[in-house]
Amino acid sequence: MTKGRLEAFSDGVIAIIITIMVLELRPPHESDLNALVPLAPKFSSYLMSFVFVGIYWSNHHHLLHAVKRVNGRVLWANLHLLFWLSLVPFVTAWMGENHFSSWTVSLYGSVLLLAAIAYFILAHSLISLHGKDSAIATALGADFKGKVSIVICAVGIPLALVKWWLGFALYVLVAIMWLIPDRRIERILQQ
Repeated sequence: MTKGRLEAFSDGVIAIIITIMVLELRPPHESDLNALVPLAPKFSSYLMSFVFVGIYWSNHHHLLHAVKRVNGRVLWANLHLLFWLSLVPFVTAWMGENHFSSWTVSLYGSVLLLAAIAYFILAHSLISLHGKDSAIATALGADFKGKVSIVICAVGIPLALVKWWLGFALYVLVAIMWLIPDRRIERILQQ
């Protein structure tokens, strides 16, 4: 399988994930703006998840752009990432439906954590395939940002059980860290 086919498949899965999430937003039966107020938790959880899925899509694109080929290990690592991302619509809907209760925010963070770990595994599978002197290895370096994201999500999960907003705030912090696509890869590819 070529890297282009892997990227196209991943793009399709991510597009379906976003579509499933938006389908959970049901319009109210009333036509005044006050009818939208009860939808605020659902919309907030959708917005957060849309940003996270968008971050993964963007960085996945950059990651694959920096490599020349894929192998079976990379294919399975990519499927591992897509598995965790495919659970985002479920935890998003559950969290929004239950107004950010502690358990729902904690499970949401668990899925984010496992997706972050899967992305880390995918990146390191690509480094293993292309070598320690490759463009992707040079671009990612020690991958401090990736490791910090994993730690922050891991801390957010138990914090969400204490106060939901503490865990959620840490997840927002991770999203803010990654809003700008990984420029390390862009810099290496421009050289």
